[in-house]
Amino acid sequence: MQEGRGEGVLPLAGHLPEDLAIGRHFFYGHGRRNRIPWAHTPMSQEPLITTIERHFLDRRSPHATTEFSWLLSGITLATKIISAQIQRAGLIDIMGKTGRVNVQGEEVQKLDEFANQTLVRCLGYRGNIGLLVSEEDEEPHFIQEAQSGKYIVLFDPLDGSSNINANVSIGTIFSILERQTSGNGPDVMRDILQPGHRQVAAGYVIYGSSTVLAYTAGDGVHLFTLDPSIGAYLLAQENMRMPEAGRIYSVNEAYSRTFPEGIQHYLDWAKEAGDYSSRYIGSLVADFHRTLIRGGVFLYPGTTKSPEGKLRLLYEANPLAFVAEQAGGVAVDGRRRVLDKQPKAMHERTPLIIGSKDEVRRVLSF
Repeated sequence: MQEGRGEGVLPLAGHLPEDLAIGRHFFYGHGRRNRIPWAHTPMSQEPLITTIERHFLDRRSPHATTEFSWLLSGITLATKIISAQIQRAGLIDIMGKTGRVNVQGEEVQKLDEFANQTLVRCLGYRGNIGLLVSEEDEEPHFIQEAQSGKYIVLFDPLDGSSNINANVSIGTIFSILERQTSGNGPDVMRDILQPGHRQVAAGYVIYGSSTVLAYTAGDGVHLFTLDPSIGAYLLAQENMRMPEAGRIYSVNEAYSRTFPEGIQHYLDWAKEAGDYSSRYIGSLVADFHRTLIRGGVFLYPGTTKSPEGKLRLLYEANPLAFVAEQAGGVAVDGRRRVLDKQPKAMHERTPLIIGSKDEVRRVLSF
């Protein structure tokens, strides 16, 4: 299959011609004898599949252009490659540590390095990206001058990678901003250090029992599942809504006595309430995905040792906060809305309380 500008148009199992794109979607006939020639297919027939690129263009948001869809296809291509490697991780020499330490002070896993390089390579030649900013790299990658590269893509290439040996779900998180300045001089940090409410789009991919992509461009949250048989992300759920309440809390309670007093009181109250469940995977993207689907609250507060928290504002908190809010949830750092925070550094960290509207408010009431 050919990847690129036409990724929304997919040949189906070799039975149908490549140009069998009927209007906006593909249609299957019912059985080999009943496949309907494209010229005679009624436009009113119910579409069976919708690719992410086609869906994005059909939403008619301010950035729903073929140019932006081309950028998005770079992310989907990279995450398909990453997903394939993760599925083969036990069969090839890609598990374990590289022996290096990244800018965050964390040991770099082989899969971290592979995912980071894959995203840089797949996005570096899109032509409309000026900057790539990775959690793994100390400095941003300059790709184009602002005239032709007006977008910035920030990403955590492989969140939760330390769990790969335990076969725990891991993921990729991404955020897209529009450049505010030109060139690659000292003003470049003005482009990167934008508050989260200026994100053009954001989302994540979770690599688990299936590979699922969730994204928002400011008009709701939409979920897609990777169909490996045709190599495309297909629409699974449109306008996903996070439950307004949920009796689930997710936090690493081993550090609970170092949390702020209000968080400690909330956890004590939740345990005494008797109808709460504690669920903690230890992979941010997996814990958030469960919270998006089932409701509840995910907490990663500051501690006495790390009062400013440990999650990265630009690569983790901002994109997930954007997704949460677009699904009807809430994301705060304990004092204010995450998307209103003005970043001061590329690798700035933040506390995070994110989840169902009612449950986050309950946490803040303590």
